[in-house]
Amino acid sequence: MTTLSPESVAADPLLTAAAVRLSAPAVQTLPLVVASPHSGTAYPAPFLAQARLPMARLRASEDTHMETMMAAAPGLGAPLLAALFPRVFLDVNREPWELDPAMFSEPLPAFANTTSPRVRAGLGTLPRLAGDGHPIYARRLPLAEAECRLARHYHPYHDTLTRLLRQTWVRFGHALLLDCHSMPSSALEEERSWNRPDVILGDRHGTACDPLVTDTTEAVLRDLGLRVRRNRPYAGGYTTRHYGHPEAGVHALQIEVNRALYMDERSRRPTEGLARLSQCMTVLLEAVGALPRRSLAAE
Repeated sequence: MTTLSPESVAADPLLTAAAVRLSAPAVQTLPLVVASPHSGTAYPAPFLAQARLPMARLRASEDTHMETMMAAAPGLGAPLLAALFPRVFLDVNREPWELDPAMFSEPLPAFANTTSPRVRAGLGTLPRLAGDGHPIYARRLPLAEAECRLARHYHPYHDTLTRLLRQTWVRFGHALLLDCHSMPSSALEEERSWNRPDVILGDRHGTACDPLVTDTTEAVLRDLGLRVRRNRPYAGGYTTRHYGHPEAGVHALQIEVNRALYMDERSRRPTEGLARLSQCMTVLLEAVGALPRRSLAAE
């Protein structure tokens, strides 16, 4: 299994159960789990053979460098989980069977979610469109392709995340998941420059985590000079909805960072802003990791 640098992306052998990287501290000292589900750059060779798009367009979906931005987590006492495969290959921030039937040469099982807004937009668990809106595949896929990706990539990621949150909850009495993403600056281009956020926090409109988590995150980032907005246009996806149960002491918050702040969006190479934002995220991890247990434990 080879993880490719952002500057030298190339074909990688078909990924196996080693589809995730877990960077864990020797002893977990913070009730915090950090996840980077979309920063993977290992492209399986069979997928590249199926795809009709050049690499530059396939990479438009990547949250490139987000794992690097959150790399301080293990040193602070919190595990950091990252998917090694790219989002355009499989999106773990979706239900496992959130699929477009038009993509496959055989009927989907009856339990598949084929009508969600994500599927209709071409952004299901196996996306139909790349991040720039272009169709990924030249022909339909066999159903076995979806089954294989779910078994070898989707479930290893979520099984690991579930285990980390359970262990954190048992150890501390509560658990906090930070689900870390980036957004293209083009998603904000219609807004006036003075109103464009640097970071968007998604807490499913207050349902995925205690308000203290979102309030603290916003306050810390604002104090560091970043413009912060909540839930618009990104309120959180499957991960925050599925794992965020504050009444049970499990809190999930999605963080979206404007890519223009830390990388060249065409070459995807990091700029000086990556080091600054990494420092900001280190401060944030320390702050949310220190939130009082009595406020975040199960009701």
